[in-house]
Amino acid sequence: MARLNLLLLLSVIATALYLVHTQYLSRQLYTELDRTMQETRRLELDHDRLQVEKRAQATPLRVEKLAKEQLQMRTTSPAITQYVRPDGSVIPAVVAPPPAPPVNKPAAAAAARGQR
Repeated sequence: MARLNLLLLLSVIATALYLVHTQYLSRQLYTELDRTMQETRRLELDHDRLQVEKRAQATPLRVEKLAKEQLQMRTTSPAITQYVRPDGSVIPAVVAPPPAPPVNKPAAAAAARGQR
């Protein structure tokens, strides 16, 4: 009977120690889960902030400004555009005539009266 009582006492103590150990591990895992959730929220906020910043950096006006200032690029015009055929030959550019000088209306009216 003493052996049975001793065996039962040892099994109760072992079970109690196992329960304490299991609860300790459970609390550690819960703490780690909480830290991970906080990190997830922080990363989501960072991601959203970076998406907004990315959209702000990629606006057409900013891209054009950087292209002009840092890369010394310029906007295209027919005068500087070259067209190339599939065989590699360059198509000659069609140059538009220069614009006519502005007409001074009072001087033009006086000249017209003087010619009559």
